[in-house]
Amino acid sequence: MQKLLVTVILTLTTGWVLAQNPATEKAELERERREIQNELKEIQGVYNQVKGQTKQSLAQANMARRKVELQERLISNTNKELRYIDDDIYLSNIEIYRLEKQLDTLKSQYARTVVYAYKNRSSFDYVNFIFSANSFNDALRRVSYLKSYRQFREKQIGDIRATAQVIKEKQQAQVGRKQQKSNALQEQGKQRNELAEQKKDKEQVLARLKSQEKELQGQITNKKKRDQSLKNAITAIIRREIEAAKKEEQRLAALRKAEEEKIKAANIAAPPKPATNNNSSTAAAPKTTAAPEKKTTASYLEVNASDERLGNDFASSRGKLPWPVDRAIVMIPFGKYNIGDKITGVNPGLTLGTPAGAPVKAVFDGTVAAVYNYGDGMAVTIKHGKYYTTYGNLSNCSVTKGMAVKTGQLIGKAGENEEGSGGQIDFVLMNELQETNPAGWLRR
Repeated sequence: MQKLLVTVILTLTTGWVLAQNPATEKAELERERREIQNELKEIQGVYNQVKGQTKQSLAQANMARRKVELQERLISNTNKELRYIDDDIYLSNIEIYRLEKQLDTLKSQYARTVVYAYKNRSSFDYVNFIFSANSFNDALRRVSYLKSYRQFREKQIGDIRATAQVIKEKQQAQVGRKQQKSNALQEQGKQRNELAEQKKDKEQVLARLKSQEKELQGQITNKKKRDQSLKNAITAIIRREIEAAKKEEQRLAALRKAEEEKIKAANIAAPPKPATNNNSSTAAAPKTTAAPEKKTTASYLEVNASDERLGNDFASSRGKLPWPVDRAIVMIPFGKYNIGDKITGVNPGLTLGTPAGAPVKAVFDGTVAAVYNYGDGMAVTIKHGKYYTTYGNLSNCSVTKGMAVKTGQLIGKAGENEEGSGGQIDFVLMNELQETNPAGWLRR
């Protein structure tokens, strides 16, 4: 009995835990699966265009690596879906078992009432039962009793039929879940086969790249130089902005101090006013103008309310920012990366693959802090309060320094990649002087 009680408690607890927001989590899984499949489709489309080239490229290696990563995420997503299906089947089996026991109990109770009625059928002869009453009130009570008994029997039959129908529906739903599981397992098998092919393709690309290691190392060296040049330019721009903001803060502080000194001197120099003849015992204090309050902010780059508000709005848009280019493919992620065993690097932002000449757009409202050349391309840095976004490797620019830009506004066009097989841009996000991974800020 104790074991049964423990089993029931564990079952109920498991059901309660598994039932925590299942619809939301399943919807999230479905959304993630669609995103992964869409990105895989886009990468495969671009990859097919360059796959036939005899000369292997850094872009091909990164696309092959990214395809493997996405396929592994897709398999993980399917594994989670299978766990949810198994949980649903398990909990549904428990519910069906409970309903079947309930149905057995209802049938047993109904059978007992039928047997009882049969054994006491003489008492249930309505006419004799009513007319054998001792009084009219007793007859009314007997009529009421018989009516209640009939309703009770009808309710028993209704409960039996309703429970049997629920069991039937749940069993049909269970068949659907098992079919869903079968489909998911088949899909998982296909995904594993595709992963094996993609890993094989990745190894082939890397193997061919080894024969071009010197040339590829040259590409990485050029990228590192461009990245360092871009980082130096961005850092110099932000330092100038901070220095200008400090000077502006000092200027405002000097104005506040001068105003305070002026008010203080005016108060000292003002002669006392003669007392009036009214009953008031206190002379009116001289009217003064209060000095403007000093504004305190967390950053020198937010010296006014509009800058601070813009920075706060940008921060609250984390995970919601649009991509700077349509149909973007992450060629090289933020931070440390490696291609093969020997080639490594550190990317200050995201290197995004896109068709050459594709429009590049601002990801948020802001002010153009600088437009400049670096390497073989151009770059635009936009200020959003204390945040800065930089769009590098542009073939041309559509904005000028000091211009206010809006979210989605065209700022330039994407330049070509190193191999000339397509286009790419470097997208860098800075929180003051701190490099930040843009991937977590862009819409998924």
